[in-house]
Amino acid sequence: MSIRALSPELAEKALNELNEDPKRTPSDIQHIKEWLSKQPHLRARTDDQWLLQFLRGCKFSLERTKEKIDLYYSMRTLIPEFFSIRPTDQIFKEIIGLGSYLILPKSKAFDGTHVTIIRPGSYDANKYNIIEVLAVSSILEKIALAEDDDSVICGRRTIIDLKGVTMGHFTQMTPVTMKKMVAIGQDAAPLRFKGAHYINLPGGFDVVFNAIRSLLNEKNKSRLIIHNENYEEMYKYIPQDILPAEYGGTAGTISDISGYWMKKVEEYSSWLEEDTKYGTDEAKRPGKPNSAADMFGVDGSFRKLDLD
Repeated sequence: MSIRALSPELAEKALNELNEDPKRTPSDIQHIKEWLSKQPHLRARTDDQWLLQFLRGCKFSLERTKEKIDLYYSMRTLIPEFFSIRPTDQIFKEIIGLGSYLILPKSKAFDGTHVTIIRPGSYDANKYNIIEVLAVSSILEKIALAEDDDSVICGRRTIIDLKGVTMGHFTQMTPVTMKKMVAIGQDAAPLRFKGAHYINLPGGFDVVFNAIRSLLNEKNKSRLIIHNENYEEMYKYIPQDILPAEYGGTAGTISDISGYWMKKVEEYSSWLEEDTKYGTDEAKRPGKPNSAADMFGVDGSFRKLDLD
């Protein structure tokens, strides 16, 4: 069984909060592998470590893990535009360089959670679309999921910095796009959402905020925190020293972090290329095939998996 060892502290947290029993883990992973081998529609990674991350994200409920893996790969078929950009594309390098989506490397908040910063105002809404930014972010998230046990076990906090956001950015946030964003972030990814911290709010923000909030499950609704320009309040959740200099921190600059991810993506180039072959063939799904119209249509709604 090819699994990374955890520190004693992290192993204890995984046991107490996620029901991770090292004695049972091998059989749980084998159970998921056997289930995957019987799914004609599903092409999924079967690496031990990869499957373990999904088990952790579902608190080792085998049935929830199956649902989440299926949904995770279904997204690639149902929302192909969110996975359409490759690391070799020029637009990938441009968006990474803008620092629109940053997973802070090896940084932890007070509660052990890791931190992401989303900066939509950093890109020109006349040149780029939020969907392109999300397509770039999906590549970074795959790498983080593959190698970051702390983030999966302890969870993730997100800073959403709306400085510089224009009406052009708001108009990109259509109801269907928001549904897709929430389906991927809340329902399909095996991550523990621990809080969204909103700063530098523009006029008109309430409309988009309330629309997104309406799509979240109750637990995640309670984890939306508005700081606006009160960074001192934000620092009570996210230590200042793990933040980039632009946010009063000492952990390098946004440019430094963008450079880190460019290098990291290069290191994972062959792995990422292999990953493009995974997804679903809905024509082969037993029972009714999933469809984008059913999940994201004007009257459709996606199923929520209410997981911590």
